[in-house]
Amino acid sequence: MSDANVRMPEEAKERLAAIAAGEGLSLRAYLARLADTLKTPQERAEQAEQARAALQQWTGYAPSRDEQQGLDAELDRRLARAVGR
Repeated sequence: MSDANVRMPEEAKERLAAIAAGEGLSLRAYLARLADTLKTPQERAEQAEQARAALQQWTGYAPSRDEQQGLDAELDRRLARAVGR
């Protein structure tokens, strides 16, 4: 495996190195593990689509794009209200 150089602020590097050390890992090993646990936007979209398809098959519920946007907006409002408390 070849290495790559990544430019980042020194503070970010030191914070990541401290987190890695706290888990008994080198910064290199920690970043490799982190990369393995995160999903790309495409992977997240595919997973969301699979979940929607499973929900529709299981319940028959299939909101339209407008309904989904309305539900998302309502959730955003409720979350904003909860955080504001």
